[in-house]
Amino acid sequence: MSAASAGLIPSNHSMTAPIQVHVDREIEALLSSLPNPDELSAEERRGIIARYTAVLEGNFIYWMTGAYIAAESDAARTKILENLHEEVRDSHPAMLRRFALAAQAVPTDSDAMAVYQNLTNVRMFIGKLSPVPIVVTMAFFEGFIQRFMAYLADLARRQGSSEMEYTDVHGVCDVTHTLELYRALEAEMTLANGSTPIDGMFEGVELLRTLIQNVVVNQ
Repeated sequence: MSAASAGLIPSNHSMTAPIQVHVDREIEALLSSLPNPDELSAEERRGIIARYTAVLEGNFIYWMTGAYIAAESDAARTKILENLHEEVRDSHPAMLRRFALAAQAVPTDSDAMAVYQNLTNVRMFIGKLSPVPIVVTMAFFEGFIQRFMAYLADLARRQGSSEMEYTDVHGVCDVTHTLELYRALEAEMTLANGSTPIDGMFEGVELLRTLIQNVVVNQ
């Protein structure tokens, strides 16, 4: 019985292509579901920015650190560490806080509670330290963020903000980060040698997609 027929992903670099197709499809679906900024009230715009900040400011480095701890290949660990180094060196959480402050969208207790359960679900998934699913999840997120930044910046401008360093930086750097994460995925899949179940490959993607939808629509 082949690894594929047994429900496993073969350790073949070509197998990252269908994974990327699936991830790209999820990203497109999320982007197409975003509400029209013209139809949002000031409070609704504020809420999206605030909930996004509540999620990302204190959690992205944790997520990526989990990916680093979980990674078993030197190639993946190197690429993830480069990402972490940039996040810490340039203080991306402080950059995001400035963005939220300028848009008058600093998270409140209510904003934090609105995303609490779905954020907890993602944290618990990261805590499983499953190398391939975590790298897939982070590739999904980086791919989404690079395309979401224009939307987020538009919301901030409508709030009267001109502080766009965060969205400008992430709209560019996350393109490279996404490519690097797919290279890291290739390394992890090769090392796993076909031992990653297909059923669990996208668990984190599904959880993170739900969290992002929660950020956008507060449901």
